[in-house]
Amino acid sequence: MFQSFFPRPKVFFLSAVAWFFVTLAIWYGFADSLAPALSLMREALPTIEGERPPFLNPDKVWVYQYIVLVTALFCAAWFFIDRNRWYWWAVCGSAVILLVSYFQVQLGVWLNNWYGDFYDLIQLALSEQGVSKITSEQFYGQLMTALYILVPNIIILVTFAFFTSHYVFRWRTAMNDYYMSHWHKLRNVEGAAQRVQEDTMRFASIMEGLGSAFVSSIMTLIAFLPLLWTLSTNITELPLVGAVDGSLVFLALLSAIFGTVLLAAVGYRLPGLEFNNQKVEAAYRKELVYGEDHDERAAPPAIRDLFGDVRRNYFRLYFNYLYFNVFRYAYLQGANFIPLVALGPTFVAGMITFGLFQQISNAFGRVENSFQFLVNSWTTIVELMSIHKRLMAFEARIHTDDPGDAAEPALEA
Repeated sequence: MFQSFFPRPKVFFLSAVAWFFVTLAIWYGFADSLAPALSLMREALPTIEGERPPFLNPDKVWVYQYIVLVTALFCAAWFFIDRNRWYWWAVCGSAVILLVSYFQVQLGVWLNNWYGDFYDLIQLALSEQGVSKITSEQFYGQLMTALYILVPNIIILVTFAFFTSHYVFRWRTAMNDYYMSHWHKLRNVEGAAQRVQEDTMRFASIMEGLGSAFVSSIMTLIAFLPLLWTLSTNITELPLVGAVDGSLVFLALLSAIFGTVLLAAVGYRLPGLEFNNQKVEAAYRKELVYGEDHDERAAPPAIRDLFGDVRRNYFRLYFNYLYFNVFRYAYLQGANFIPLVALGPTFVAGMITFGLFQQISNAFGRVENSFQFLVNSWTTIVELMSIHKRLMAFEARIHTDDPGDAAEPALEA
């Protein structure tokens, strides 16, 4: 799954993590002070109404330069360490996905600040004193500022979606070529055709999606946690608890931990059931394929038994998802009210503006969603675990000398 696409997968991913911490140490050691000398933007660009996006100032541009530079150095190092057939997609393509994800998070930070200013302007316009304090130029100037950023971003998102589609297909191609080069050992494995044709496609697609979501969650936490901590200073106190430094950060963390533990406990049987589901579907599909060429195959008794296995497993899966979704949706709906409850005393005291509330609400939602990565991705993770389990059993056959059928794990209750 990984060795077919990435060069020395274990070393590659460990080196990526190590390089991240090294570059982080360099940045906080001395690199962050080099902006006046090395930033491509020595002076801030003028914009409408004297406003400028935070990511277009010399310090921010130097941050972006540094991130692109250290990423390029990592890719260049692997060009000489182990440049396999899929180097440009596996190494450089993964780097592009990480960089675009990072800049999307930075755009989210900018939008969060923009919402604060914009909704404060709306509050001023709707107040009794605001009739003469806001002009059309101010209002539409704020909207145009966002438009100048969001329109190019749409082009980036479309291009990025096109790129990731090709990235996923290249990964699938790498797995397909790897398995087909060992087809003489794999052809007798139960559901071999399905694993090469369908499982590789689903695995690559899910891994790309989950990997991007995970990295985006980490980057969001890095960007929004300091912001949410700062915004927490505007909270007078929490209900039943009182004043707490960084209160919103702790609330988001506790909420996510509670949801993750809860769903992991109630959904622990789902990966095994998903795996069983793939097995019974493969057995049923195989008999139908044989029935296309042989009259004696796909007979009613055999089909009835095989489809009975499919039905029983699906009904078991539906029942388990029934109570799993009860807890999942109850938690997700309840989590939406956490910031409102937390801000209750502050609302009552009249110590917050509408724009600041929007900033806090958006930042809290981004941080909480990042902490809730496992919660939000649990059903997808379950599907990935079942596919991974099937492909691991499939790959185990490559390293054996017996050309017979590969042993399959028994169905789980």
